[in-house]
Amino acid sequence: FTHNFRYFQMPNKYPLQSYKSLNLPTLVCLALITIISVWKLKQFKYRLINEAGGAMFYGVFLGLAVRYLWVDREEHSENMGSVCSCHGLNSTPHVIMVNISSHGHCYRLIEKKGQRCSQLPSPHTGPFVIRKAMLDPQILFDLFLPPIIFFGAYTLNQRRFVGNLGSIVTYAFLGTIISSLCIGTLVYGFTRLMVLLRRAADGEFSLTDCLLFGAIMSATDPEVSVLGLLSDLRVDSDLHALLFGESVLNDAVAIVLTHAIASYDQMETGNVFQTPAFFRSVGFFVGVLIGSFLLGFIFTVITALLTKLTRLHESPLLETSIFFLLSWSSFLSAEACGLSGIVAVLFCGLSQAKYTNLNLSHEGSTRTKQLFEVLNFLGEIFIFGYMGYIWFTFRHHAFRALFISGAFLSIFISRACNIYPLSFLINLGRTKKISRNFQHFMVFAGLRGAVSFSLAVRDTSTEARRTILTTTLLLIGFTVWVLGAAADPLLSHLDL
Repeated sequence: FTHNFRYFQMPNKYPLQSYKSLNLPTLVCLALITIISVWKLKQFKYRLINEAGGAMFYGVFLGLAVRYLWVDREEHSENMGSVCSCHGLNSTPHVIMVNISSHGHCYRLIEKKGQRCSQLPSPHTGPFVIRKAMLDPQILFDLFLPPIIFFGAYTLNQRRFVGNLGSIVTYAFLGTIISSLCIGTLVYGFTRLMVLLRRAADGEFSLTDCLLFGAIMSATDPEVSVLGLLSDLRVDSDLHALLFGESVLNDAVAIVLTHAIASYDQMETGNVFQTPAFFRSVGFFVGVLIGSFLLGFIFTVITALLTKLTRLHESPLLETSIFFLLSWSSFLSAEACGLSGIVAVLFCGLSQAKYTNLNLSHEGSTRTKQLFEVLNFLGEIFIFGYMGYIWFTFRHHAFRALFISGAFLSIFISRACNIYPLSFLINLGRTKKISRNFQHFMVFAGLRGAVSFSLAVRDTSTEARRTILTTTLLLIGFTVWVLGAAADPLLSHLDL
């Protein structure tokens, strides 16, 4: 492990289960406060904050409370015991706390004859309860991220989507690759500047790390706040379709691209470019993308056949249950097979809306849509609330001012390099042109959200990866709070 280790005796006063039992009630309270606050703001027609931004805001305050108010440090450190100093065979077993990502793992250390360990620094750097009160983010992603992706694909306007399919695919596939490369190369330039200014060690940020960050940040997520606003204001349906369709397919490309870059990094190529490793990673990209699409479609075929060849429509409850479980299984099966679960559930949602939805009864179709709508709403609240929560509870943030500045600059430059040139090319073949004001707003609407966070938090094993997580959280907060709040005035200014 490359993480910091803390050796100490486990205090009996703070049992693990008691803190784990606080996780779900805390999340539920956070969701209730967010919903009530946003409801009151909507009564006053206040559009500067949305559910995701409100949840993230309350999550920050919850993290502050846990970090500084929940446990008294001095009282706590007295119960921690001193750090172990091992002397021979008669030493008692101790516990190793390994802080991986944002949650703790416990391992028991048993000494063997003749081994000694020197006295280590006292682990009084923060409340012990923080490690116990953390919720494994993988639980959130497995439970709530699939419904968010599925609902976005399932509720996509099929007629508008097909009518703008060429433009959407161009923005989602080619545009995502352009954005990833632009962000990666710009950030890599800033890391070289950090080395020249002696703000970072040479080799701390490799080109692969920077390209990985570019792939993570190329996953735009405008449905978080902007698309809800577009629906409320009844803006042009083509603009809505372009943004919605791009955000849905864009996530899939960014996820698979991230996996491909990570696979290239795991081949131990160092700083030397190796052609075989590059082509293997390209093959991995294509294989995961196609495999995930096929797996999602397989579950759609199974669901469609079950709903068409059986009489499930006589029981809307069973019909909805089968639909939900098979759709969710596309995500779980893809993850188990080493593919991308999000890509699988995305394509499953697109194909379920086109094929299976026609076989459902009216009541079953209504129930299914409402079920995923509720899960999508709660999923956004829980995930964005967790983003705010780990600001003060994740113990290994890495703030690099130059890296963060370069990241902020690069997301706007990359979005412009994506939208304007591709829009020019797309307009050459479109009957209804994408106007300049449309393009301005699409550049502005490159928000980041749950997908970027889920990709960044998976690996915090090195200083570079911890810097990526910290920077990702900052960018998500900025785009959701600042750009999300400015969407309404900008729409009026652009006369959209």
